[in-house]
Amino acid sequence: MNLPEIQAIKNRFGIIGTSPGLNHAINVGVQVAATDLTVLITGESGSGKESFSKIIHSLSSRKHGPFIAINCGAIPEGTIDSELFGHEKGAFTGALDSRKGYFETTNSGTIFLDEVGEMPLGTQSRLLRVLENGEYIRVGSSKVLKTNVRVVAATNVNLLDAVNNGKFREDLYYRLNTVPIYVPPLRDRGDDILLLFRKFTNDFSERYRTKPVRLDTDARDLLMQYPFPGNIRQLKNIAEQITILETDKELPITSDTLNHYLNPVQPAGRKALITLRTGEERGESFSERELLYKVLFDMRRDMTELKKLVRNVLENEKYGGDILKDHQELFSSLNNNPESTSHTPTIEPARLLSPTPSRTVDLDRYSDERSEIEDVLHVTAEEESLSLEDKEKEMIIKALRKNNNKRKYAANALGISERTLYRKIKQYDIEE
Repeated sequence: MNLPEIQAIKNRFGIIGTSPGLNHAINVGVQVAATDLTVLITGESGSGKESFSKIIHSLSSRKHGPFIAINCGAIPEGTIDSELFGHEKGAFTGALDSRKGYFETTNSGTIFLDEVGEMPLGTQSRLLRVLENGEYIRVGSSKVLKTNVRVVAATNVNLLDAVNNGKFREDLYYRLNTVPIYVPPLRDRGDDILLLFRKFTNDFSERYRTKPVRLDTDARDLLMQYPFPGNIRQLKNIAEQITILETDKELPITSDTLNHYLNPVQPAGRKALITLRTGEERGESFSERELLYKVLFDMRRDMTELKKLVRNVLENEKYGGDILKDHQELFSSLNNNPESTSHTPTIEPARLLSPTPSRTVDLDRYSDERSEIEDVLHVTAEEESLSLEDKEKEMIIKALRKNNNKRKYAANALGISERTLYRKIKQYDIEE
């Protein structure tokens, strides 16, 4: 195809860009559309792979037939076979009626299987049979059905690596990869970044009735150099944020302003490392766990000192001897380890964050005490883990009951995917 023909395809399907990699991908898509060959579209997440599946379907002889896009990664493992191939009444719990699958309802059309690399191995075997001879069997049935469906698949993972790791069937990979189409990431598309940004900001300015956003030279250079791990989807989000949040549209956006949207400040991590300097060129890391040890050591030392103080007072009191005799177990640790406090290191809180040199903390001197405390912490962590699991199970049960055991709505209420919810139901053996 020549460039005017490719541009006509772009205009028809709303594709912006002039990079050679994009043009080549469109050219391959148009050429393969007239055939019934299986196509595998590869590329990073957010690079626009679904647009190519629509090009292939719309320019094929199946254009008047149905088209459906399925995200294999969003369907729970236990129901994906039913979704794709259908099921018979009573095939599993909740199968109150027979149901047609997508390969039956999309007969004579095109199925786009996005994130095909997430498909379970059992379902991969069923898909391979469809691709080889157009046959499939509903879940819970023994009757072989026929379908005439074209499959266009897409993935953002390296399927060859998945094959080597035993997560994807090798025969299915080569059956899907009859015609490969590679969609380049946004960072490799050069000036397309500016073209897309201008298109998005103009669209958003119309929607929100604001003046279009303009970038100065440095901001444009910064935008061109940014790697965009989220590709077109990320660029579109940034364009919308700038259009809404930047109120002064009279002046162009500077690189400093743009950088706030490209690299937002992330919250500090939960685990911070604090450095204790023991010399000008030597430092040791002191993690939260070490600080916890320090607190526990100090508590132990204070308790020992308190016991000593009470014992000394009682020894000098008239009836103190009787009290000591009646409560010997409270002071037995003093007799067993009279020097227990002498090995406990002292770390002044103010020095923990001080950049100036301070004395060395020798943790080895109380390794025995640390082992005892680690045992306590280990038991506590296990109890906390069990407690969290109980809470999680309780929340899942409540969400299922509230939504009449509809997993889709329960998953939305919990803020997790259906696949994750299905896995948790099996993990906790929850009856629906």
